[in-house]
Amino acid sequence: MFEEEAMPSVPEVTPRVPRPTPVLERDPSLQSRLVGGALRFTVRPLLHRMPGRPLPIRAARAAIDRASRLLPTDRRVRIERVRDPQLHNGHVVKAEWVIPDGHGADDAAVLYLHGGGYVVCSPQTHRGLTTRLAVDNAMPVLVPHYRLAPEHPFPAALEDALEAYRWLLARGFTRIVVAGDSAGGHLAAGLTAEINRHELPAPAGLVLYSPWVDLSCELSLAEDALVRDPYISPHTARRVGRLVAGTRMDPRMALLSLEWSQLPPVLIQIGGAEVLRPEGEAFAELLMAAGAPVDLQVWPGQMHVFQLLNKILPDADEAMRETASFIGSVIEGRRPGLTVVA
Repeated sequence: MFEEEAMPSVPEVTPRVPRPTPVLERDPSLQSRLVGGALRFTVRPLLHRMPGRPLPIRAARAAIDRASRLLPTDRRVRIERVRDPQLHNGHVVKAEWVIPDGHGADDAAVLYLHGGGYVVCSPQTHRGLTTRLAVDNAMPVLVPHYRLAPEHPFPAALEDALEAYRWLLARGFTRIVVAGDSAGGHLAAGLTAEINRHELPAPAGLVLYSPWVDLSCELSLAEDALVRDPYISPHTARRVGRLVAGTRMDPRMALLSLEWSQLPPVLIQIGGAEVLRPEGEAFAELLMAAGAPVDLQVWPGQMHVFQLLNKILPDADEAMRETASFIGSVIEGRRPGLTVVA
């Protein structure tokens, strides 16, 4: 139905065979099974047929943003708008600042990069995650309005994420956890490498929910025949990836080909029923080989970024509590990062 084009060239990489993955010893909740089944027969067929072209993507973006305005915001936080010109380079930091009631240390914060394939979603669509992170950890969460493709292909999003990190550093935040889901997970990991390249202070930790590691989708396409992902179609993801990459893929996008050093502790949570699972496992293997302390969790039967439904699914609620435990440990310095020469 769709004309497949070759992905822009990237450095050749041989996928690693992951070490045995710690699969959590529990069955998915009834709520998770019901939600996953409903999505599998409704949303996934629509996404699978969505063309990877600008006009349908912009229509989807507008619809998602309108729907997100109907969602209530947790009353235990206040939302502040950030629009701050950076005089040193003319860049404007645009973000949402999620501040919990009675937050603690003034030097600790989370920088959260939302998912949406680099083409849809916004800080508002992900408040179910960002407000939970703020409340659970008693820490403010900065969520950038990074520029989206196809209007702004990569590295626009990476440039915006880096400026948001600099913004936090300039305001005295010395203990920063970088986090993201799906494409935001790809961006969070890429930002960590970019921080090291610019010789900026390293983040205290890195949290990745269902990271979209391989924008060429080679690993997920192979996995698609083996699992029943509730709604992610790697064929659609591949088409979207071409819009994000533009005419030539930036080498910084190929996470499995980068050399990793000065690595903070990493938490990766993946759904056991999603096609992106092998990508997350391969990335965890790569980071562990570089010497990083990595907590890799595969949640049985869970779908892509199930943590968004933490008010509905007990599995997602527990995953968020695991995240809070991890963030607490790195902020308090119980899991010091390693400096590794790759």
